[in-house]
Amino acid sequence: MELSRLDWRRASKSHEDGDQCVEIASGSDEVSLRDSKDPDGPKLVVSRSDFRYFVSVLKAT
Repeated sequence: MELSRLDWRRASKSHEDGDQCVEIASGSDEVSLRDSKDPDGPKLVVSRSDFRYFVSVLKAT
């Protein structure tokens, strides 16, 4: 997957000047995450099912 061509999105509750923002982008089978302060830095790419599990755990806490 070409990560530079993805449509990166930031959480709607984030502010432009926020210092702790994560952006996500969806591919056909994967979800990519990156630090909004360093868009050219490392990215984490996980399967859609792993991302759904991750979100469900966050919501449960």
